[in-house]
Amino acid sequence: MFAVDSIPAVLGITRDPFLVYTSNIFALLGLRSLYFVIATALGRLRYLRYGLAVVLTFVAARMLLGSVQPIPVSVSLGVIAAVVLVTVVLSLRASGRAVAQPAPAPESR
Repeated sequence: MFAVDSIPAVLGITRDPFLVYTSNIFALLGLRSLYFVIATALGRLRYLRYGLAVVLTFVAARMLLGSVQPIPVSVSLGVIAAVVLVTVVLSLRASGRAVAQPAPAPESR
């Protein structure tokens, strides 16, 4: 379902049915594998979902406000990379602290 929106984009470039079909198949395969990577990463990177929400909000704002205040592509890539990097680093630091703390000793009677 997610790759259906790429069909008009490909048709805007070419009318060759083979290219439209194969590009859509590769888009589906890429999205499927990316889904499993993100699903696995969400287990280890607890703040990644918040970072992805910020990225999606930024992209939506950029699309909505693009005609009023255009944002250069380099700035957009920088913001997206910074948000993902910060959430990954914070998640790794938080999971490192959770592993580094020793368990409390059992009480003796």
